[in-house]
Parts: sequence; C-alpha cells; structure tokens
Amino acid sequence: MRMRNRVFAAVVAAVTAAVAGVAGCDAVGGDEPSPTGSRSRAVRPAPVWDRSPDSIVAVGDSITRGFDACGILSDCPEASWATGSREDVDSLAVRLLGRARAAERSWNYARSGARMADVPGQVARAVRRSPELVTVMAGANDACRDSPQEMTPVSAFRASFEEAMRTLRGALPRAQVYVASVPDLKRLWSQGRTNVLGKQVWKLGICPSMLADADALDAAADRRRTTVQKRVEDYNAVLREVCGRDERCRFDGGAVYAYRFGTGQLSQWDWFHPSVDGQARLAEIAYRTVTARES
Repeated sequence: MRMRNRVFAAVVAAVTAAVAGVAGCDAVGGDEPSPTGSRSRAVRPAPVWDRSPDSIVAVGDSITRGFDACGILSDCPEASWATGSREDVDSLAVRLLGRARAAERSWNYARSGARMADVPGQVARAVRRSPELVTVMAGANDACRDSPQEMTPVSAFRASFEEAMRTLRGALPRAQVYVASVPDLKRLWSQGRTNVLGKQVWKLGICPSMLADADALDAAADRRRTTVQKRVEDYNAVLREVCGRDERCRFDGGAVYAYRFGTGQLSQWDWFHPSVDGQARLAEIAYRTVTARES
C-alpha cells in the first residue's frame, strides 16, 4: 500500500511540474504554440500621429489669411487654405472636421505681414485653444524685404521657429504640427510678370526683393532674384530639420515650394498671392500630408 502511494505521489508531482513548465514558458513569451496552435502577439502601441485631429489653429502670414484672394489688398480668411469656410477652397479644417465642426473647432491667428519672428507670439495665443493640430506657414515675408540684404538671417529664422516649437511643447506636449514649406517666390515672379496690372500693384511694395524692376532681365537682376530664391531654400531646410526632430511634427516635404503655381492659382489683384484656386491647392497639399499613413 505504501509503495502504491509513493508511486501515485511521484506521478502527480511529475505532471504538476510539466504543467508549470509549460505555463512558465508561455508567460515569458516562448516560442511554443498555444493550445489553439497560435502564437502569442505583442500589443502594438497606438500610433503617435493622429490622422483625424479634432481641432485646428493656424499661424503664419498673409497666405494663411487669404490676402488678396477675394479683393484687392485685403485679407479674406474665409478663403484660407487652413481654416476657410468657402466651398471652392475646401480648407484643411473643413476636410478634417466637416463644415459645421470647422466653424466651431478651428481658429486663424495668422497675420498679414508676419515674419517667423512673429510666430512664437501667435503660438502663445494658439495654445489657449488647446488645439490638437497647429498649422504653420511662414517665411515668405522673411525673404520679401526691401532688398536681399534685409532678408532675415537663416540663424535668426531658425531661432524663431525653434522658439515657437518650444512654446508649443511647453504648453501642449501632444499637439501635432503641420509645417508648410515657403513657396518658390521666383516662380511666382515669373508667372505674375505676364500681367500688366499685377506689375503695377507690385510697385506698391509687394515683395520688393524679388518683384522690384519686374521686367529687368540683366545679370544684376538675376543675381538678386537668385539670392532670394536661395534664402527661401535655406529657410525650407530649417523647417525640415527642426520639424524632423519632433515626432509630432510633419513637414510637407517641400510640396508647397515645388508646386507649379500658374496664373490660375494667383490673385487677379496682385498676381503674387494665391487666388481662391491657389488656396484650394494649398489645402490639398496640407490634407495629403496630415492624413498620410507615413510622414
């Protein structure tokens, strides 16, 4: 009897040890299949970038204010690529939020004439709304000065953009940022100079570093325009680099700079700023970038 009890106890102990061993193997993620034949799967973290943010604030310059899109030398925020309400623009806010919610959940703090140095202050206002997405389009006015010598130095441009990002991150660590590249101002000159009225408006002081003496094609004029174009490219390199250091920031990859604005996308009043159609093209670029699965 004692022998049978000892044998029974030994069998129970062996079975218990085997079961514990299998359980322990599964607990540490071993390669043994589960009883159903499937392997255990690690839980994937939620993606950092939300392709459908619930609120938007826009900061930047005259382009985001829709300057000259609807009338001469005046803002037209309803035509803004970022937050506008016009159906023929189909702004980023409308595309992401729907028309009704865009009216309630999007705000435009851009200002005509603003330079990158003004953006940190705009961001400081923007964070009070606790937006899930902030759009940034600035830099054209840093290049559009009275002369190339007066353009914002690249180092100062960088410092201002970094300050804006620090201001945002200090208040809203999880807010997302869409950064648009600075347009190719030299291309805008080459398109707009075909219009006599537009060139007369340019003389009122619109981007003199690029647009002054619009019909001059001599070597000095070409050097001046090329210098401005190079500065714009340097600004875009800064935007790409600084944004690239932030996992919740997406740069458009230079899409706005590369877009071939034609006369149909330029304001019929100044032949330089985007028209309503041009604003719609900017909205398309922004929407593609924000909703892309990969940045």
